[in-house]
Amino acid sequence: MGQTDTERAKGHKPDYAEVAVAVVCGLALTFTALFLGVIPLERNLYGSRDFVVYWATGQQLVHHADPYDTPAMNRLEHGAGYTGEGTFYMRNPPWGLALALPLGFFPARVVSLPWSLLIFGVLALSAHLIWQILGRPPTPLPLLAYAFPPVLMCVVMGQTSLFLLLGLALFLRFHRTQPFWAGAGLWFCTLKPHVLLPFAVVLLVWIAMTRSYKILLGAVAALAVSCGVTELLDPAAWAQYLHWSRVSGISGEFIPCLSVALRNWIDPRAAWIAFVPCAIGTVFAVEYFRRHRHEWDWMVHGNLLVLVSLMVAPYCWVYDQSLALAGVLYGVSRTRSRPLLALLAAMYLGVMVQPTFTANLDSAFYIWPSIGWLVWFLLARGFGRTAEVVVHA
Repeated sequence: MGQTDTERAKGHKPDYAEVAVAVVCGLALTFTALFLGVIPLERNLYGSRDFVVYWATGQQLVHHADPYDTPAMNRLEHGAGYTGEGTFYMRNPPWGLALALPLGFFPARVVSLPWSLLIFGVLALSAHLIWQILGRPPTPLPLLAYAFPPVLMCVVMGQTSLFLLLGLALFLRFHRTQPFWAGAGLWFCTLKPHVLLPFAVVLLVWIAMTRSYKILLGAVAALAVSCGVTELLDPAAWAQYLHWSRVSGISGEFIPCLSVALRNWIDPRAAWIAFVPCAIGTVFAVEYFRRHRHEWDWMVHGNLLVLVSLMVAPYCWVYDQSLALAGVLYGVSRTRSRPLLALLAAMYLGVMVQPTFTANLDSAFYIWPSIGWLVWFLLARGFGRTAEVVVHA
């Protein structure tokens, strides 16, 4: 009689790859916990994170003021401990303003840590949903999920990119059983729609071909409700956001992603160049769907499109790559290759230590992770197929 997965897991001795994963992930989680522990005690820490932008936005909303008002936002951010130059704004579309509203009812020092703990809770829920989808395999998935460098950046900085991962996880988990709520969950992905364009195009094509209109209905309903809430909070938000987007100069910023690097290499003034990789990626995504439409699986094929979308996005920071976690965990659950697991630990370590050498997140050196996650995923899928052939031979 063969052993069960649980029995094999109990009798299995950790090898070099598992030790590497445990050490790297343990270090990442330890440093993150230490950082969160001192946030409320040090003004420059909670004031220098992206959290301060959401807090200042919440302050403006609570007082029925313009969340894109430069003097007011500058005063609030620097008053909360921000020491950098310039003024920052919540760049998410106006339908996401409600996320920042609760922060405005409290002082920045009081609400800074709870905000990061909420984001960590979003990570925990997302990881649990993905683990369920994968069949709760006896692998180091939870440890790898909680220590994934982009998600830890979100927790430390107070960034909203982890909400996108939650939206993706809700869709992957419930698109078959509860399509309306799976579609509603996709609302979180609309907080930064630019990072998932090829994925979104294929999703719409898939909905039309499979007549999964409940998913579309759920997404539209959630978006309509959030737009209604924005109207109540700040009826002028749409005009204010459009004005800010025109005068902010955001289109000329250097963002560490392939598309912007290509634009700057060819012609920094030609903003349209940054959308060329995304257009090519979308064509690839549609063709990929056409070839695999009969066996389409969102966990398998969809995660590949997520990774492609991140790589070709016209605007994508390293913490936005939190969305890559679902694909990475799928790859870990599929491959039996210890060298690949060790390589993943090395990639984790590389992203973790990079701030030591590149203090600013707008460094071009942050381009490599989006490429690295995709390459690793493809290798894991390839080795996974090989393992399946060996097992079933």
